[in-house]
Amino acid sequence: MSADTERGQQQRNIRCLIAKVGLDGHDRGAHVIARAFRDAGFEVVYSGLHRAPDEIVQAAVQEDVDVLGISILSGAHNTLVPKIIDGLKEYDAFEDTLILVGGIIPDEDRSQLKEMGVSEVFGPGTPMQETIEFVRENAPHRD
Repeated sequence: MSADTERGQQQRNIRCLIAKVGLDGHDRGAHVIARAFRDAGFEVVYSGLHRAPDEIVQAAVQEDVDVLGISILSGAHNTLVPKIIDGLKEYDAFEDTLILVGGIIPDEDRSQLKEMGVSEVFGPGTPMQETIEFVRENAPHRD
């Protein structure tokens, strides 16, 4: 128990935005992760389908999220993810946002995404508990 909890102040739940960017119309995985995150006690906002990178950035900033999970299966991750990261930097929101990418990402692209600032890339079949634990261990702590 932290000192804040002992003083009667509750720690804020981890806030997550699960985002579908670009023309990718496959959202089953995004819904599954959103439900798992809610069940784990996280606050979750879902962007809906076909969002532009700017819309994702605006939602992340307005919702003051700790975690941005980008679900992308279209293969456009090398184009769309950098636009989102650049937008977060413009709003000074990059440093305090844990950025995750989920979907079908070739191994050779994973290291490039991480160099840009993506904290982790989760592929199909990743155990849900592994993703939840990663978020709990790495999400920025704010009051």
